Amino acid sequence: MLCLSLFLVFFLDSLKKIASEISSCKKCALHYKRNKTVPGEGPPNANIFFIGEAPGRDEDETGKPFIGRAGKLLTKALEKAGIDRKKVFITSIAKCRPPKNRKPRKKEAGSCMPYLLRQIGCVSPEVIVLLGNSAAHAFLKKTGVAELRGNFFSAGGKNFFVTFHPAACLYNSSLMPLLVNDLKKLKKFA
Repeated sequence: MLCLSLFLVFFLDSLKKIASEISSCKKCALHYKRNKTVPGEGPPNANIFFIGEAPGRDEDETGKPFIGRAGKLLTKALEKAGIDRKKVFITSIAKCRPPKNRKPRKKEAGSCMPYLLRQIGCVSPEVIVLLGNSAAHAFLKKTGVAELRGNFFSAGGKNFFVTFHPAACLYNSSLMPLLVNDLKKLKKFA
């Protein structure tokens, strides 16, 4: 048991170290207007690892991922799928909010990618959930989430699962049942 505790402390310290590095990052212009960085959160041994696009206004104000309107929908979808949000790791490609909630530019996303890859390495999840086109393109070099969603992919020795970004459900409520059904396929990892 002591060995397991030390193992978890090592990974927790590593995630804390990455979060600390993110908090002082100045690799791209997004740092000029940020209030807080949003490194992500979740247990260091999560089996499911969610990746979105970038923080929004609420996330920028608090430093916590997926707590705004889209985050509330994600939490609701997870509950309906029988997955406890506290047992998954949630983050985004970009760790700072782009102005006016625009998509992160290639350089901005590229600046954050080393942090994200290190987080994935620390957590070592069984499945990485790519929320939306930006995340799907970043890892699978594919877009068209409507066609990709609900499917597992293997790349770089990792298992990926693609589904809608919950923000899409804000604009088209008919996507919510599809998101929930997709997330139910992840229940076996929870």
